[in-house]
Amino acid sequence: MPVTVTRTTITTTSSASPTVLGSPRALTQPLGLLRLLQLLSTCVAFSLVASVNAWVGFSGNFCMFAWCFCFAVTLVIIAVELAGLQARFPLSWRNFPITFACYAALFCLTASVLYPATYVQFMGQGRSRDHAIAATAFSCVACLAYATEVAWTRARPGEVTGYMATVPGLLKVVETFMACIIFAFISDPYMYKDRPALEWCVAVYAICFILAAVAILLNLLDCTNALPVPFPTFLSGLALVSVLCYASAMILWPLYQFDEKHGGQPRRARDPSCRGSHVQYVCPWDRRLAVAILTAINLLAYVADLVHSAHLVFVRV
Repeated sequence: MPVTVTRTTITTTSSASPTVLGSPRALTQPLGLLRLLQLLSTCVAFSLVASVNAWVGFSGNFCMFAWCFCFAVTLVIIAVELAGLQARFPLSWRNFPITFACYAALFCLTASVLYPATYVQFMGQGRSRDHAIAATAFSCVACLAYATEVAWTRARPGEVTGYMATVPGLLKVVETFMACIIFAFISDPYMYKDRPALEWCVAVYAICFILAAVAILLNLLDCTNALPVPFPTFLSGLALVSVLCYASAMILWPLYQFDEKHGGQPRRARDPSCRGSHVQYVCPWDRRLAVAILTAINLLAYVADLVHSAHLVFVRV
């Protein structure tokens, strides 16, 4: 039986186990124990790194932010559930926990890959390196814990649930997260300034990010009924626009960054700015390649989003 989501109304239980509201017993349930694991693993990760000051440079700063952010929000979620304050929480508790869990899984996954690849491997043997390796391991544990929460609490066929627990809702999280990573790589204007085709690509990333973020916020604020059109139709329109825009970026960005006929640099070895790169410096050519890969990933996410959103519209009709 297909899942039909026409508004953001969900139940407060998941197929994994019900949450005991306003009681210490909430922590003894499987989901509560999983959140304690999330809290512990992120705390240990940033504590190990902070104790030896092993977070210099872009990658170190990002990873430290990711672990601290995930720890802080997980602590808030646990505190709200222990106190039974879900109804007084400023955001929709029906959509917020799974939205955060998906973001946290992506944050920890990125940190688990970025930190050892761009930082740990450049460190010399010693206490700092040992702490950094241990922090990476705990970051992987946190990623698995958050991903498990998403798998436990996402929508199942036949369930009436909130949009953020469905596949299109989770895809919105992936789309906005990938866009944020792209923004980090194109933070230097020299990569696209005074080149209209590349400036259009940057505009695509920004516009599509805003559209996806609006869809998420409408659900978190329970404002979907305020739209002048049915929410599934609104989502399908957003997905279609985003697919068309990202398709153009998928063509223009590699063409103007790696094709010599259009002023690009096809090989990393020919880029003099990439010689002698180290942990605190991400090579410009690598940034261009990373943006091209992330653009392709996000295009696939938007295509999947369009397919699922269009299905919801047809089911509604």
